[in-house]
Amino acid sequence: MARTQGTGSGTGVDRSLAGLVGGALGRLGRAGGLVFLLAGLVVSGWGAYEGAYAAGWAGTHGTLTVKQCDVGYPGNASRNSRKNRRPVRCEGTFRSEDGKSTDANAAVQVRHRYTPGTELAVQQTEPLTAADAADADYVQTGMDRAWRRFGAFFGGWVLTGLGVFCLATGFAPFGRSRVSFDAAWEAAGRGVTRAAVIGMIGVGLVGAGVSFLVSYFF
Repeated sequence: MARTQGTGSGTGVDRSLAGLVGGALGRLGRAGGLVFLLAGLVVSGWGAYEGAYAAGWAGTHGTLTVKQCDVGYPGNASRNSRKNRRPVRCEGTFRSEDGKSTDANAAVQVRHRYTPGTELAVQQTEPLTAADAADADYVQTGMDRAWRRFGAFFGGWVLTGLGVFCLATGFAPFGRSRVSFDAAWEAAGRGVTRAAVIGMIGVGLVGAGVSFLVSYFF
C-alpha cells in the first residue's frame, strides 16, 4: 500500500493521466475533446477575421452606395414574423476611399434595410485566391459589430480550454458512462493542464463578457 501513496511529479503524473485517458471511456473523452478544440479554434478564427474587417483593420475601406435592399425569408416562414426579417442584403456600387477601385455589383449583408442612395461604410475583404478577386466580399464596418465579433473570438477560448481538458484527461462531459470529473480534475492539477485550462476559460469568459458589454457603447 505504501507504494501507491507516492506523490512524485514525474512518472506518477504520467501514469495518472494515462490511466484516465486509456480504454473506451478515455477514447470517448478524447474524441469529444478534439471536437471542442476544433470548434473553439474555428469560432476564434472566425471572430478574429470578421472583427478585423468590421473594425477597419484589414481590407480596403470605402463606401457602398445602396441601389436596393432585399430581405431573405425561409420558404416555410411567415413574412410577418419578426424573427424572419433577417438577413438583409443590400446591393450597390462600391468605391474605395483612395478612388483606385470600384465595383458596380457589390453587396453586403446588414441588419436592416436602407433606402436607395444611402452610403454605407464597408470594408472590401482581401481575396484568398486570384480566382476570388472578381467576386469580392464586403463587411459593414462599425466598432459595435467589431466588438461583438471579438466576443466570439474570446468565446472560442472557452471551447478550446474544455477541449484541452478532455484531450488531456479523457473526461467526457456527456453520456451516462464517463471518466469521473473529480479524478480528471485531480490528475490535471498535478501538471500544467489545470492551469492552462483555467487560464483559457477564464480569459475567454472575461474577454467575451467585456467585448459584448463594450459593443453597446458604440
